[in-house]
Amino acid sequence: MATTPTHCPYCSLQCGMNLVGGDNGLITVQARPDFPVNKGGMCGKGWNAAELLSHSERLTTPLVRDTKGSPLRPATWDEAIARIVSEVESLQKRFGPNTIGVFGGGGLTNEKSYMLGKFARVALRTAHIDYNGRYCMSSAAAANNAAFGLDRGLPFPLEDIASTSAILLSGSNVAETMPPAMQYFDEMRSRGGSLIVSDPRSTPTARAAALHLQLAPGTDLALANGLLHIAIADGLIDHEYIASRTTGYDSVRQAIAAYWPDRVERITGVPVAKLTRAAHILAEASSAMILTARGSEQQSKGVDTVLSFINLALALGLVGRPHSGYGCLTGQGNGQGGREHGQKADQLPGYRKITDRAHRRHIAEVWGVPETSLPGPGVSAYEMIDSIGTVGGIHALMVMGSNVVVSSPNANNVRAKIESLDFLVVSDMFLSETAAMADVVLPTTQWAEERGTMTNLEGRVILRSAAVSAPSGVKSDLDVLSAIATRLGCGDKFPSVPETVFDELRAASAGGIADYSGITYDRIVAENGVFWPCPGIDHPGTPRLFNETFPTHDGRARFHVVRNRDSAEEPDDDYPIYLTTGRLMAQYQSGTQTRRVTALTASSPEPFVEINPILARRIGVGDGDAVSVASRRGQLTAKARVTASIRQDTIFVPFHWGGASCANKLTSDALDPVSRMPEFKVCAVRVEKAAV
Repeated sequence: MATTPTHCPYCSLQCGMNLVGGDNGLITVQARPDFPVNKGGMCGKGWNAAELLSHSERLTTPLVRDTKGSPLRPATWDEAIARIVSEVESLQKRFGPNTIGVFGGGGLTNEKSYMLGKFARVALRTAHIDYNGRYCMSSAAAANNAAFGLDRGLPFPLEDIASTSAILLSGSNVAETMPPAMQYFDEMRSRGGSLIVSDPRSTPTARAAALHLQLAPGTDLALANGLLHIAIADGLIDHEYIASRTTGYDSVRQAIAAYWPDRVERITGVPVAKLTRAAHILAEASSAMILTARGSEQQSKGVDTVLSFINLALALGLVGRPHSGYGCLTGQGNGQGGREHGQKADQLPGYRKITDRAHRRHIAEVWGVPETSLPGPGVSAYEMIDSIGTVGGIHALMVMGSNVVVSSPNANNVRAKIESLDFLVVSDMFLSETAAMADVVLPTTQWAEERGTMTNLEGRVILRSAAVSAPSGVKSDLDVLSAIATRLGCGDKFPSVPETVFDELRAASAGGIADYSGITYDRIVAENGVFWPCPGIDHPGTPRLFNETFPTHDGRARFHVVRNRDSAEEPDDDYPIYLTTGRLMAQYQSGTQTRRVTALTASSPEPFVEINPILARRIGVGDGDAVSVASRRGQLTAKARVTASIRQDTIFVPFHWGGASCANKLTSDALDPVSRMPEFKVCAVRVEKAAV
């Protein structure tokens, strides 16, 4: 039977796997030990990924809704595409080009991400395109660009983690969200290295650490500033590095004076002794890393929080040194590549800025359109949805690779907004909660049925290969974009062959920050992935960044003065408890795929409310009892999971379910002022025993 080397369809590790079988037989997953990221290891999601290829609920024909309120019915592709084009042209004639919004996904291949951005700006002529990576990676991206002049999740290969001497991991539960990556943390500890974990929960990752800093939700910025205060006061910083490779330190040093240990303990709840120990472990190690993830970033002060950790890394002289530095653990499968090539409202391919005349001119030449025809920047993902029903807001939305009514904050508001749209198109493999609301649903190919590149959390560009043919009636997203563009009169600009699209992406990215021009499909296969930037065919790629300089105008990294501030919504008498949300090992994102996998559903069949025993006793709740959780935006009911692993003032709810159990009905839509990242990780709730 045929064996196809490819990659897992889920998280940003993009674990290597082999698919065995073919069109006439069952597809099975086998380990692929040759791929350097996971070295044959996978989590349950990867091992069971092939089950969805033949799932009974798979969409295999377009669906259309004749009128608002009528049921979806099967339709031909010709009818579905004609309906989309008719609605687009009618609405744009009435309200202008920007009446159409496009919402992409961090799981789309680089080819799809690139073509979706081009489609919005050339075929639809709209400024309004953004993607669900705005909900995941935007704060770290903005901070990286501000500090280093470049945003790549990890500026070094994942395997470097095994060789460092100390790690501060803030806001990540790697053991459950990226299990194959845990081997590197385990190897680091086996060599005598120290792991420090900052998290409101005592997760499996935190329990593996030498030191757990169990801070209050939303206080990560104060924590990082406090660690830097101790490092300065105790003479632990690297003055030579600061003088030779950075700028802005003196202003930060003055601001950090306000974060003395006792004050930081009061803000965070982390004892002074632990703060001091953490600072000394990092500073006294021969090499060290500081890694952040969604717990620190999904806040209304997410950019400043990441900058506070970068300040600490720079002051300790870590960035650009062997087995050291700052990194962000990207979440979605193509969360890195998806934000590099034009899905974001303010960016063009190659990480070019849509407001930069020279950048626009380069992309316009590649696309064969006048520079003046390209629209300017649109608004962020949540703001685009929230604009529905307002003056100047969008009237139609095209969603590709996302389940916005489950994954967006303040989900009740989002559902109401989506319901009020004049026209909604959703491209998906299954009838997700968002697809079920659409006027047109387009059935599209899955990961193992198509070819295309992804960029993992290290900046390693990898190639997914097709192992099986798509079911009859299913088209790829590239086919969809090409077909719509053809009806709109510009189909010649939208090829649907992935490698052809990638070659155009290479040209568009050439000379940009995220330069892929030297990367080819053949190189990716031969080299087990190629690290960007790679500006030429003879260039080896760049596994490690910042060794000698930073891509800023003076070659130096930048410190930034950042001050702690309250979260947008703090607990009060009416809503006295913190809510924080997150992922489980057996589920992924909005659960559209994983909730349909037998083994994963058996492992995690329903959401729960993680609650401390002291809080549980106070409200009269036992393990397994139904709990009602309410915020100012919504309410859910789920079973209590009573555990001492969470703080007394905090509850945790996983966000993989929609409907009555949708955690995002509770979450806050407060946005970071720079990244426009919603504050998923902190809001105030009331917790009670549910009425039976």
